[in-house]
Amino acid sequence: MSSRLATTVLTLAVAFGVVALWPQLANLRLPGIQRDYEPEQPIHYSHRLHAGEMQIPCQYCHSGAERSRHAGIPSVNVCMNCHKVVTAPLGMVRAEDEQATMENRPPRRVISAELRKLYDALGLDGNLQRDPAKPERAVAWVKVHNLPDFAYFDHRPHAAAAVTCQTCHGPVETMERMRQVSDLTMGWCVNCHRDANRTGIGGQPVRASLDCSGCHF
Repeated sequence: MSSRLATTVLTLAVAFGVVALWPQLANLRLPGIQRDYEPEQPIHYSHRLHAGEMQIPCQYCHSGAERSRHAGIPSVNVCMNCHKVVTAPLGMVRAEDEQATMENRPPRRVISAELRKLYDALGLDGNLQRDPAKPERAVAWVKVHNLPDFAYFDHRPHAAAAVTCQTCHGPVETMERMRQVSDLTMGWCVNCHRDANRTGIGGQPVRASLDCSGCHF
């Protein structure tokens, strides 16, 4: 067999192999890339409801974005600013009010199953009072967006330059459960910096670093 024929046969074999394995290859990701990662959380938290319908600003909960490298996860005390009053969806509360009226009794406090998990983490009883028999514990939220240790990212300059949260995190206000939208690769970040230097952000010129030392110390 001539070398040209052997090369042709090998090329065709590789091509047929790629076609046959394409459904599996299409799902492969480079190491560390978690695009579309959407883990289940210990308490169901709807960004669609809070950031979308109720239009709560992202930094009300993630206040570290303006003053820290990390945006941070809100403590349960931040959750309790609202949920010491709001203990269940409005539909559940109205249903209990109607039932109480029919039974000629005062309405009972309604606590949804997911918010019960929040109160349990705080060691609260059914009246939202401290229960000595229930130890307080942290909620074990699962981190969604992860960067490798050799990459440095700081929220502060991005927040100061008015980069929207959606630029990196996608349309969080539409997500019932948080997922990673962008691949967060070096190429993706560099291209974003190049675009920002060319077009500006919010009508303001910026000088986003393109140096290796900007993200790799």
